[in-house]
Amino acid sequence: MRIRQIALVARDLEPVVDDLCAVLGVEVCFRDPGVATFGLHNALMPLSDTLLEVVSPVQEGTSAGRYLERRGGDGGYMVIVQSEDLDADRKRLAALGVRVVWETTLPDIATIHLHPSDVGGAILSLDVADPPESWRWAGPEWQAKIRDDVTGAIVAAELQSDDPLALAERWSKILDRKREDAESGPVIRLDGSEVRFVPDRDGRGPGIGGIDVIALDPAAVLERARSRGLATAEGRLEICGTRIRPVPAG
Repeated sequence: MRIRQIALVARDLEPVVDDLCAVLGVEVCFRDPGVATFGLHNALMPLSDTLLEVVSPVQEGTSAGRYLERRGGDGGYMVIVQSEDLDADRKRLAALGVRVVWETTLPDIATIHLHPSDVGGAILSLDVADPPESWRWAGPEWQAKIRDDVTGAIVAAELQSDDPLALAERWSKILDRKREDAESGPVIRLDGSEVRFVPDRDGRGPGIGGIDVIALDPAAVLERARSRGLATAEGRLEICGTRIRPVPAG
């Protein structure tokens, strides 16, 4: 079980995509027409074999639009975790009283989106891909679009809330992974990635406050951000209302 995709939500899609591509050295691999079902358009960018997605509303009354209003602007939106056994996940979630709000099963992938009120902190999706290295949501040519000379995989999501410990306990039960208490606060270790839980320090309420991405040269990534007039502080930059921390491999 690991983080496979993070979705951000933006009022205006293209400027955010331009910033992400320029700063992280990534390339758009797919624009999924299927998200029109949710009143959205999007762009996906591979970071190694993980994906960063940006969605944006194209009609009124979408859940993404309400999320933008609730959090006062652009920000992190969804954590997609790749699982190995969706049947076992369903049984565990049912026992916990966690509702599934959307699901689909296709020949090479199956997904369940969980009710955000039952999870807390972010929309959470559990997905099983067959074969595991595939990822239908990224389009048919995503692997050819991987660029590895600036950044690598997404290795952490940082969820902020008024009660990080309680949120970590909830996610621990949902993901069936032990909660650990690190110096920075509660953390759930996944395979090659982690979910951290921190206080809401920016007053925007619960949500995905930040992500970590592998960088060959973290200082150079921060300089790319500064050159575009993007905010940087304490080894992080900010794009789409989300703190992005470039971290060295290992």
